[in-house]
Amino acid sequence: MTKQKFSIAKLYHERTKYDPETINQRVPDIDWERPPVPFKDYPIGTRVDLKPHIGDRQTVLSRLSHLLYCTYGVTARIPQIAQQDLLLRAAPSAGGLYPAEVYVLSRGGDDLPAGRYNYQVRDHSLVQFWDGDPGEALEAACFGHPALKEAPFIIVTTAVFFRSSWRYQDRAYRRIHLDTGHLLGNLDLAAALTNYRPYLIAGFDDRAVNELLYLNPEEEGAIAVVALQERQNAALELPLTTALASDADLDYPELPDGSLLGYLHQASAIEGAPESSSDSSAELGSQLSSQAIEDKYNFPFCTKVSTASSPLDWGVGGKALEATLLQRRSTRAYDGDAEIELEQVKALLNFAYQPQSLGRLSGNPPAASATQGWEQPSLCDRSLIQTFIATTAVAGLDDGCYYYAPQAQELRQIRFKNFRRELHFLCLGQDLGRDAAMVLFHTADLQGAIARWGDRAYRYLHLDAGHLGQRLNLAATYLRLGVSGIAGFFDDHVNDVLGIPPDEAVLYITTIGQPRTTRRP
Repeated sequence: MTKQKFSIAKLYHERTKYDPETINQRVPDIDWERPPVPFKDYPIGTRVDLKPHIGDRQTVLSRLSHLLYCTYGVTARIPQIAQQDLLLRAAPSAGGLYPAEVYVLSRGGDDLPAGRYNYQVRDHSLVQFWDGDPGEALEAACFGHPALKEAPFIIVTTAVFFRSSWRYQDRAYRRIHLDTGHLLGNLDLAAALTNYRPYLIAGFDDRAVNELLYLNPEEEGAIAVVALQERQNAALELPLTTALASDADLDYPELPDGSLLGYLHQASAIEGAPESSSDSSAELGSQLSSQAIEDKYNFPFCTKVSTASSPLDWGVGGKALEATLLQRRSTRAYDGDAEIELEQVKALLNFAYQPQSLGRLSGNPPAASATQGWEQPSLCDRSLIQTFIATTAVAGLDDGCYYYAPQAQELRQIRFKNFRRELHFLCLGQDLGRDAAMVLFHTADLQGAIARWGDRAYRYLHLDAGHLGQRLNLAATYLRLGVSGIAGFFDDHVNDVLGIPPDEAVLYITTIGQPRTTRRP
């Protein structure tokens, strides 16, 4: 191995970029007749049927049933002729491949005995594949994160890598984390609906969590841990997230195509206790979740448009939010001639980026200590994500490219132009990019992120971009707009066309507009 000038995460990003000169050379040889099975089977274990518990959200199993269904449950079925029916879920996934698996770890109780459970999506059930309280082992794997001590349930999301790499090869690592970010965006809100307070734990001992779930590390791996505390008992002083740094690997061998995904996942793993103690790690997480994050760009003499808006009204007990979680679908075509309103844009940005009063969504008045202040989305490191928006059909807003400044709550115009033709090209010729009323680009300073979090930053960035993208999905659905995420684009050309600073790596694209038809399957 030889020391390289930049880390494996940066190398991975550069090597998996799409470019118009070479993209046709990278078309994979896919066996379309044999897609991967997007479900995991546990033939042996105690099964808990959650379907009878969909109801009033008053019992433990009813709340857990609602939470899992709204997070990742099957919400539609598309018949297939030669293959099994495609089961669509509450969270979107690139290509309908669903690489994520969801596990529930129970500390024990009358309704759900202590043990490790896999969420069986097809029949909305849990299968207990190992009994006993996993809490002590999980606390050790998460370096004593304080949110785990009072959590009756812990959600662990994992990824089966081949489900996505079958189609997207090495670039699948991006999509795996974007898809998991979608799932975490749902979980964040489903927890509020069921009177839980979620605490995202993004830094953990990978090997220990994998072993706790009996995963094969060559084929799958743990991605995120979420502690669920009873909302009325949740301590607000706990960090909403803990992101820990991995090493930045500069001593890697020559890596052929097809090996980048697996190598990056191993290189970005954390093994053994970090140098800092659990107390200082918790303190760091608390600082990151509460610090005032400055808007990165303030372009001189630019036009500025306020985006201040009232929060969306999800109704009594969050009924409209639950309906939105279950009704969301990715739009397949936009009406390119139809505008959306500036007030809708403001509402979208408010819900995706601004603190929300989530404590009342369950319909049960929580304790006073749990309602002080509004809650931020539970992101790994929200200071790293930037958002640029290209508008082509927003009534009351000039066409052009804008930087969204979430702290100032305003759009700052970078370029004056209608970018329809360029957006069509940037999105690999997809009509979604051309016909959308607005296209949002989620970006980050990749080198700066690696300097803070090591190669594990690549996971955090895409988890957060997917989470924010899902909040945009839900807000757009509620506002009866069309919405669809795009993870395939000509990376470097985005910066050139829109005038985005060259050090901003493009992570994800969200398109929003008027759907060509009012409803889609």
